[in-house]
Parts: sequence; structure tokens; C-alpha cells
Amino acid sequence: MTPRIRAIAEAATALFLKQGYSKTQISHIAKAVNVSVGTIYHDFTGKKEIMHYILKTTIDPSFSERQLETPISDEHFAGLEQEIVSVLDATAEEFKKPLRQNLDGYSFKALISDTFDLLARYGKGCLFIEKNQYDFPFLAKRYRAYRKEFLSTMSQYLRAFMDKGVVREIHDIDLTTVLIIEILSWWAMDMRWTAFETSDIPEEAAKNVCLDNILSAYQNGSIGE
Repeated sequence: MTPRIRAIAEAATALFLKQGYSKTQISHIAKAVNVSVGTIYHDFTGKKEIMHYILKTTIDPSFSERQLETPISDEHFAGLEQEIVSVLDATAEEFKKPLRQNLDGYSFKALISDTFDLLARYGKGCLFIEKNQYDFPFLAKRYRAYRKEFLSTMSQYLRAFMDKGVVREIHDIDLTTVLIIEILSWWAMDMRWTAFETSDIPEEAAKNVCLDNILSAYQNGSIGE
């Protein structure tokens, strides 16, 4: 990825998430990067290709290291929607593994840390689907099912840790699950891309704030650390 392509992708990401894909024009991206519209078309054949490039590099960061002939066209992104769905499915299965192993050697701190890392890794893609669901109904439908399963799995984790005495008694596990996920999502995703005033706080610092507060709120003393 050249510095200019990186700049185009970052500017387009911010615009797609802030004002929406359908309302963003190539001229908006060019203005944000401080280049001409023609320069954008030198690197990408159109807005759709920029969007596909962003989503592709979100699920496969190594793709940004490929040397692609410019302008980058949609021939590089055949089957991308199904690829995204496959990543969602694989991620959901991976997230469940410690739960299926009866939390053997797995701590509550590790759960919160892993959940933050997962949200941060795919944050751009998840937010894009959330903010542009009516433009991309297939992805929105599959992502909605993924979120439902993700929340259900997180609830099962909380109940399991509570049963083991690692987590304090929680009166409403489902609502507490939503609260924890929203806290992690804000610090891992929204604060950087969609907040009223975005912030580039280092990812590790953001995660440590989440760990400190969530562990203090729900973990029984030092158990499970």
C-alpha cells in the first residue's frame, strides 16, 4: 500500500462511517486527502472499489501489502461479501472455544482482553455494516445474526464465571452483557471512528482502561486474574 492509497483508505473510512457510504462522493474523499478527483481515479476505479479495499484489508490486513496494478479495480474483490460472512462465522466459533472447554485455564481477564481485541481488529468493518445497513442488506442480515450469537455467547461466559465464583452475582446477565459489550465497543471501535470528537488514544491504553473498570466492577477480588 502506497502512502497515498493508505491516506485515501483512511479518509474514505472516516467519511463512510460519519456521513454514510451513499452520501460520500469521490470529491469528498479527494478533499479530505487534499488531492484532485483525478488522482483518486488514478488509484481506484471508483468509490465501490475503495469501499471494497477497506473491507478486504479489515478482514485480511496482509492484503494491503500486495502490489496491485492501479487503478485498483473490483476484479480483486470477487466473492468479498461471502468472504466477510466466512470470517464472521469463523470468529464466532473461535470465540466459543474456551467456553466449550469449561473455561479450563481461561480467566475473566482473558475474556475481556480477547473481546476487546476482537472488536478492535474488525471494528472498521463492523461499524461500516452498522452505519450502512440499508445499502448492504445481505451483509447487514448476516452481521445482525452474528451480533445476536456473539451477545448470547458472552452471556454464557458471564454465567459460567459467575457459577465458578469468579464473577460476582449479577441480577440481569443479558443487560449486563450488553453493557460490557457497549463499553468495549466504544473504546475499541466508536471512539476512534464515529464519536462526536474522535480520539487516537493508543489501543493498548484503551484496553487497559476497559480491563481496569470492568474487572473492578464484576470480578470477585483477585480470583481468576
